[in-house]
Amino acid sequence: MRKRIFLLLILSLSFAFTVAGQRQSLIQDYVEKWAPTAVREMYRSGVPASITLAQGILESGAGVSSMALDGNNHFGIKCHKDWTGMKIYFDDDAIGECFRKYASADESFRDHSDFLRYRDRYKFLFDYEITDYKAWAHGLKKAGYATDPSYAVKLIKYIEDYGLSEYDMMTVAEASRLETSEEKVSEEVFPKQASDRVQASSRVDRRAARKARRAERNRDRVVEEEVPVRIPDSPLSIEEPKPVDKSRYEQFRFSLSRQMMSRNGVPFITSIEGETYAGIAKANDLFLKELLRYNDLSASERLLPGTIVYLQPKKKQSTKGLDKYIVGEEPETLRDICQRFGVKMSAVRKMNGFSAGYVPSEGETIFLRGKKK
Repeated sequence: MRKRIFLLLILSLSFAFTVAGQRQSLIQDYVEKWAPTAVREMYRSGVPASITLAQGILESGAGVSSMALDGNNHFGIKCHKDWTGMKIYFDDDAIGECFRKYASADESFRDHSDFLRYRDRYKFLFDYEITDYKAWAHGLKKAGYATDPSYAVKLIKYIEDYGLSEYDMMTVAEASRLETSEEKVSEEVFPKQASDRVQASSRVDRRAARKARRAERNRDRVVEEEVPVRIPDSPLSIEEPKPVDKSRYEQFRFSLSRQMMSRNGVPFITSIEGETYAGIAKANDLFLKELLRYNDLSASERLLPGTIVYLQPKKKQSTKGLDKYIVGEEPETLRDICQRFGVKMSAVRKMNGFSAGYVPSEGETIFLRGKKK
């Protein structure tokens, strides 16, 4: 009897180790396949590559969930009101919920980045350092990305167990070389006739090479890691100040008695108690109608404290990297949105095909650069 119990215990442990090993191999293969895409999305959108990879692993079961296989949805993003693409249905918090379906997994990665970047509920995440994956993980849970109370802990564990934070410091060029290397290995080492033993051995070699590359980068960055690391190509990163030729400064005729700021390259002030548009215009050597036009107003109105007042014409499109805006739950007028991003309301109407007096609705996508497709 004791021998039988002991044998069953050994078999159970052996099975558990086998399953764990297969799971680990599956995740490592997923990371190797999608790391280059995650790095490119990091530079395009500002979402850390480690977070993208960890969410992909968790939400898609490392790419083998039904949602990932049947709908190319690697991040469990539901349809929501603004979704007009393909749909697929699964039981989640409720029976038969609508999830987004994509033509390819690459589309899923891009939509995941845009989903975080263009929604108000996640905008605070982009105040965090791109290398602070713990803040991002807890921030995603706080913003309600998932209902699982241990969501942040799971993301952090994946990041730390599989060294995903190394991709937050990888350049696009390094990611491209990594992708090219993987494709070459796949073509030359893994012909259809290759045995499972050869494939497993090659995967080990690739992982060893990846560890060597990581060690090489870490050795080169010993001094750099003493200061905050920023991603220079990211549209959301703050670059270190560079020497500027002062002779090229544009001269403004504005009052120097108060702080002036800039948004989308357009100078503005924030109104204080008791101010009027007429008073601000006079203080800055502007005509009243001129100031009102800059702020998309046809007539003067009551000026509430804390209101943004632009002192130059707004731009015809938003700053690079902010291509669109998804309307949140709080009611907003089209002018509110244009003031928020420093864009002319007439330009936004034109690129979106809106008529005068158009009122945006919750979940609607407003394009701020280019034209609505």
